Amino acid sequence: MSLIGGIRPPIAVLCVLLLSLAGVTALALGRVDDAGVPKAVLTSQQHFAEDGAIALRASIDESVTDLTRSAELFSAGPPVSGDAALDKLGSTYQKWAGTAVVEIRSGKLVAARGETVPLTSVDTSTLGDKDGLAPRMVRLRNGETRLLSFALLSWPGRPQLLLVASSNLQFPGISLGQFRSIAVVDGAGTVLSSDGIAEPEQARTSADRREIKTLRKQLESFAHDVARRAQQDPRSTKEPGSGGYQGVSGSLLGGHLLSDRPVAGYATLASPEPGEATTASGLGLSVVAMIKVDEDSGRAGSTVFGVLAGGALLLVGAAAVALLLGTVQRPLIRLFLESRRLTRGDLTRPVTVPRFGEAHRVGQALERLRQQLLGESVAAGSRAPRLRGMRRVGVRALLVVCAVLLLAWSAPLMLLLNRADGTATVPQQLVSDQRERTQTLSDRVRRALNEGEADLQSVGSLIGDRTEPADMDEVLKRTLDENTRYRSLYVIDASGDIVARKGDEPRLPSSRRKSATPLRLLGRGDKEPLVVGTAEIPGAKGNRLIGEFRIEFLNALLNRPGMGVVRLVDDRGAVIAGNTGFLAFQSLPDNHLEDLVTASGQKLGKKTRPNGVLYRDHGVRIAAAAPFAGSGPAQSLHWSVVSWQPVERLAIPGYDTQNRTVLAGLLGAAAAVACLGWLHIVVARPLRTLADRSEALADGDHKAVLFPQHHDEVGAVTRSLELIRQQLQVQRRQQPRRTQPPADQQYIRN
Repeated sequence: MSLIGGIRPPIAVLCVLLLSLAGVTALALGRVDDAGVPKAVLTSQQHFAEDGAIALRASIDESVTDLTRSAELFSAGPPVSGDAALDKLGSTYQKWAGTAVVEIRSGKLVAARGETVPLTSVDTSTLGDKDGLAPRMVRLRNGETRLLSFALLSWPGRPQLLLVASSNLQFPGISLGQFRSIAVVDGAGTVLSSDGIAEPEQARTSADRREIKTLRKQLESFAHDVARRAQQDPRSTKEPGSGGYQGVSGSLLGGHLLSDRPVAGYATLASPEPGEATTASGLGLSVVAMIKVDEDSGRAGSTVFGVLAGGALLLVGAAAVALLLGTVQRPLIRLFLESRRLTRGDLTRPVTVPRFGEAHRVGQALERLRQQLLGESVAAGSRAPRLRGMRRVGVRALLVVCAVLLLAWSAPLMLLLNRADGTATVPQQLVSDQRERTQTLSDRVRRALNEGEADLQSVGSLIGDRTEPADMDEVLKRTLDENTRYRSLYVIDASGDIVARKGDEPRLPSSRRKSATPLRLLGRGDKEPLVVGTAEIPGAKGNRLIGEFRIEFLNALLNRPGMGVVRLVDDRGAVIAGNTGFLAFQSLPDNHLEDLVTASGQKLGKKTRPNGVLYRDHGVRIAAAAPFAGSGPAQSLHWSVVSWQPVERLAIPGYDTQNRTVLAGLLGAAAAVACLGWLHIVVARPLRTLADRSEALADGDHKAVLFPQHHDEVGAVTRSLELIRQQLQVQRRQQPRRTQPPADQQYIRN
């Protein structure tokens, strides 16, 4: 018999699949999570650490870029003193803890602002070496770490100056919420800076002092683990096809603290694009975010349901397989044996005829053929009697019955049992994380707009009133190449006419170019929002530098995994940007989100606060909204970031159980459809055709040749019928033909 044909292989495969599925169901459904913390909480901490790494990497890279570009713009203009350069730099950017200007040849300090810059750690003789101006980290005597960035100020005929900026490794705009700490770790596992854990001297009681000591010890333990894991290839730490963050990231579980358990997410500083290297990504830093969560929040479910479901599948599967064996396989094999007996010439015993369906019809035909082989003639017009009652039940009906049995087990699992819906327990930590991450994202967008406006102010202040259009073009081209946030940069005169331009064609109408507002939102009614930044050009009355922001730049800022759908809305609640497709200035999908944005915009005290909510109507989902909060020209826009995602996509115990239950039902239905469909193709349809041909042969049609389609039981019966047909033809030739009687006999009869 054929390996893939016949009736035995499909039934055997169905048995194996049902037994395997019963075992998997008993072990998987209702399984208790021994980790004690839902996987969704661990993943959320990983994403939180990635947000911190992205913010720190962007802050360091932008700091170095701004310092270098400012030094180049200073060097391109007339010579200025060190004090003037630092004053101008400080009025434009407020991001460095301390700045200084040093004469390279003599090492003399020319000017300084802010905290004391650790210049003793700078060897000016190595500045001309390869990567001599690369940023470096310096550890102060008090244990704090500073990142030093360098740039050159050069004018013809003047001593070359070194511009040095010192910045701490603090996270810009990261919202920690309650009970969370975050730290920067170097390649050796040393904590360079941390935030969120109080100092021991700030503790009020001895219990608080012990808790602070325990948390710091746990953070140091996490730091050493992260330093070891950071040496891995990022591709080896990701699941195949997961994509996402370009660096090494993950989550860690700490020891037990009463009913709580510390959980940490970590991420290395990585470039935004694969294969590229940035200043920050080459420093070998990692970010660790730690928080205490309720250890009991991850325990749910019971193995009883899985055992019961697996046992029910065994019973249902046994009934279906017994039905197939007793009503399909056994009669077909009996037909195969009876047909072979007839071909061997054993005609003494009557054919054992099966009781139902096509097998009964074939058995009746074989019995009639046996009688014909014994010499009985076929009556003209004789046909096999039509089946009545239960005998009409064929193989197809039996397969349908088996399918109903198996689907009766699968359908409740797919549609009814273990439904989480509105009863699932959603850890409060996920709602808090959604709120804090949304606030972090809101601050990230606000800072990006402020940075863009600061760049315009810096470039505009260095253009001046005496800069020629050709020089303006060079400055604008350099600025546009260094910044991906602008789609177009141009200088206008007092009448609004463009003097110099780089980038795309301006979308801002000439009648609206003369506004002095730093940041504006235009384009209502158009297909795309228009965000415009404006900076005055000192000394040139009415001349302004205008930059039009790319909406794709804002969309990229909102593209963070694990946050669901993210939208940037204006003060009217209209959508400006998003991480998925949207229509410009469309409203939010429902009133709940609009009310959430309105509520988050209300001031509590002197400032607004972000909100996070768990909705249980029309599907369980987590939503959060965070308005712009902080200083800078972007604050006057009164924009907000709102995010939401369905809870069913998160790895929560209730939904994990639901998903495993649905998966078990789908696997059961798939096994039933595959194996029963296989039986229908290789057995039911050929057997029905065989029944028609066998009845035609028994009715006297000896001319049609019977060809077996498959090398299986049905094919073997077909071959036997063909041999019987040939024997009947030989038998018919050997019979004497009847001749006409003589004429005289005919006359006598008449």
